Amino acid sequence: MTVAAMWEARAAAGRGAELAAWVRESALPALRGSAGLERLELLCAPGERVLLIAWWNGEPVPVADPPAELLGRPVHRWSFTREHVEQPVE
Repeated sequence: MTVAAMWEARAAAGRGAELAAWVRESALPALRGSAGLERLELLCAPGERVLLIAWWNGEPVPVADPPAELLGRPVHRWSFTREHVEQPVE
């Protein structure tokens, strides 16, 4: 079973780049090499939001919280199971 574990945080005002750097320097290395990890995706969005999607074959490993001073609100976490995959036809 494939699970997509999503971790989303909104940075404190003006700290979006710092939050994204924390994910790259702390969260990603902590997950790399974990059993069942298939893929990691880091995305950023307007509003100083940072999203990490970790694809797992089995139970996801939780992502730590960043330092509180980087956050504009508490981190949100969701897990989803894959229901359907379709590749675009060229």
